[in-house]
Amino acid sequence: MKHIYILLFLFAFIACKNNENNTENTEETSMNSNEIQVNSSQFTGENMALGKLEPQAFNESIKVSGLIDVPPHNKASVSSFIGGYITKTPLLIGDRVKKGQILVTLENPEYVEIQQQYLEVSEQISYLKSEYNRQKTLFDEKISSQKNYLKAESGYKSTLALYNGLRKKLSMLHINPASVEQGNITATINLYSPIDGYVTKVNVSNGLYISPSDVIMEIIDTDHIHLELVVYEKDILHIKKDQKISFKIPEASNETFEAEVHLVGTTINETSRTVKVHAHILNEKQANFIVGMFVEAQIITEARTILALPKEAIVELDAKHFVLVLKSKTANTYTFEKVKVDLGAETEAYASILNPDTLLNKDILVNGAFMLISEESGGH
Repeated sequence: MKHIYILLFLFAFIACKNNENNTENTEETSMNSNEIQVNSSQFTGENMALGKLEPQAFNESIKVSGLIDVPPHNKASVSSFIGGYITKTPLLIGDRVKKGQILVTLENPEYVEIQQQYLEVSEQISYLKSEYNRQKTLFDEKISSQKNYLKAESGYKSTLALYNGLRKKLSMLHINPASVEQGNITATINLYSPIDGYVTKVNVSNGLYISPSDVIMEIIDTDHIHLELVVYEKDILHIKKDQKISFKIPEASNETFEAEVHLVGTTINETSRTVKVHAHILNEKQANFIVGMFVEAQIITEARTILALPKEAIVELDAKHFVLVLKSKTANTYTFEKVKVDLGAETEAYASILNPDTLLNKDILVNGAFMLISEESGGH
């Protein structure tokens, strides 16, 4: 009987030992396994999501910078070809003006002198024309000498040239010659806006004398704005008309806007070794762009479509990159396999996969992978 108890004790000891060894082997297998299990409650509670490889556009681009600008015909510098004293300047920077609107009023005795001279010449021109026609008739009939005819012709034509010159000068001063001929002489002139737009500079004040070389004010029409970009010589051969551009205004917004190449310069700046590129903004009304704003842009030179995954699906561990691929699924359990991937081109949201064959048509954990792999690797 005693021997039976001893045998039973030995059997029980051996069974416990074997069970202990099996537990250790199971734990070792689990530690070395690439599989990670998640129950349904955790999957739902942690907002985990599955996805697949999907084609994404990856662009090769050239980084450039530049300014927001307007075409030359949308800018106007206002000045007067005859100087004068400012008597009226009602506009401020930022005021909107219409073409033909009065900008400033100038006063100068010289304006009076020009009108007086014109009035005198206009009164002479009628007599000289009549005398010229009379002498021409007499010369044709051989009644008067050629000398008298040529003298009358010279006097009339030189006075006519002076008359037309003064008349043109009055028009440039915005003084109506017909009004002067009626005896209406003014000491002031008005300067009018040559374009619709906004006042961007006012360089004068009342009482200030301005000379013909002075710019009184500047006006810019912002109905059409564009990008003036600067591209370095080494990159210019890659730039072509109609290429897409994405740009930002770093000092004002993080928003990205779109444009496209319209004109590529044909000369290189000898100092900076750069070329100007003119680009049209695709939606000018999208933001309150202001002429002179600094922009950072990327000119897209090539676009490729590559299979990719969201960056949230990819976890970096020990300088390697992994994703979790769904291996099996039951009513209560998701089983994932940790698979190494090689990354290629990247955007802000996606990374291209260089070894996509192992992931084709498979469900991949695109949200929650970082937490699971971190826990599985001990938080490292």
